[in-house]
Amino acid sequence: MSIISDWMREHRITEVECITPDFTGIARGKIIPKEKFSEEEGMRLPQVVLAQTVTGEYADNIIPNTDPDMILLPDPNSLRLVPWAKDPVAQLIHDCFHFDGSPVEIAPRYVLKRVLALYDEMGWEPVVAPEMEFYLVAVNRDPDLPLQPPVGRTGRPETGRKAYSIDAVNEYDDLFEDVYDYCDIQNLQIDTLIHEIGACQMEINFLHGEPLELADQVFLFKRTVREAAIRRNMYATFMAKPMENEPGSAMHIHMSIKNKATGENVFSNADGQANAHFYHAIGGMQKYLPQAIALFAPFVNSYRRLTRYWAAPINVQWGYDNRSCGIRIPHSTPAARRIENRLPGVDSNPYLALAATLACAYLGIKEQLSPSEPLTTDAYGLPSVFPHDLDEAVSNLRRCEAIKAVLGEQFVEAFCAVKEAEYIEYKRVISPWERKHLLLHV
Repeated sequence: MSIISDWMREHRITEVECITPDFTGIARGKIIPKEKFSEEEGMRLPQVVLAQTVTGEYADNIIPNTDPDMILLPDPNSLRLVPWAKDPVAQLIHDCFHFDGSPVEIAPRYVLKRVLALYDEMGWEPVVAPEMEFYLVAVNRDPDLPLQPPVGRTGRPETGRKAYSIDAVNEYDDLFEDVYDYCDIQNLQIDTLIHEIGACQMEINFLHGEPLELADQVFLFKRTVREAAIRRNMYATFMAKPMENEPGSAMHIHMSIKNKATGENVFSNADGQANAHFYHAIGGMQKYLPQAIALFAPFVNSYRRLTRYWAAPINVQWGYDNRSCGIRIPHSTPAARRIENRLPGVDSNPYLALAATLACAYLGIKEQLSPSEPLTTDAYGLPSVFPHDLDEAVSNLRRCEAIKAVLGEQFVEAFCAVKEAEYIEYKRVISPWERKHLLLHV
């Protein structure tokens, strides 16, 4: 018997959710009765399901016109219970393959594996720790209406700014008890819970670990928090900028690199000082983050977050414990020396955000790029270096041959095509602002 079969028998599983993340980070797949589940045969899905727009449409010329299938095989390490299911239900994240056994190159999980293989060739293993910001909002059934904070245990919605307030978090104790219980059942290694700057904006951090495992955990965590909120008659949203007068939500990524042979931090010398690899990684992020921004800010809404003085970066300056910079170096011991990428929005696909972060650092190390001098002042006063919309960001990504070489040209072209299709669809929409201010005044 296999590990999966033994586990399912032990937990008396009745159904299996066979899932894989698409470009957006949505769980695609099938729900299969346990008796019909086959670990060896896997399941089949059309390849095109990976490359849907967020509205469910398809871009042209990504997949052959014959609309071929792919084979999805389960990763035993991803086996978990679905904690909110009435009956014992398992969830398994699957990898995507062609019928000849080769990987489907546009699959987000494979893109991250591809980058990790480059580090493995150097005898290194990246270590990451994501920080997840999100908003709790009242149930909103009309997308034309602005979002509002939900009612807490006192019977009143949150007002004003409550950054780091313990009492403000306690307003939603029942919800967070559910979240922690659900995460414990799924072995999602979450750590600190804080109230962020915005009205009912929360942050939950993850313990540091191996990138693929952390990407899986973030993928499942977003689903978990949304499910827990719905059961408490509210919504949890991972939009980058859900409210016009509140800060946006980020997925800050802390990264370091471990030498696989010695276990030591690749960024630190024996004497504890930062070494060339550390500075080259920063140099690579400074050069390539603006080119790869579509992977960190993947939707039209994402660019509303990247605004001066709104707790989000507008450039790739770096500094020690400087949160106004796009690249922050937290205070740490030499063994824990790490780089924080503050660019990704929480709306980004965790597999792709991690892959792109590691790709930029890798390119800096390979090209031996030198960073600018660390900034000790406010980076918000300096010019913005990022595109102002998705259309320009996609053009940047498509032109960057170095990023294509690391992430895979087929993936980058497919991702860009999907984002172009989303942007075209968005541009057809007439917003409430336009009707309000232009209808009778121009």
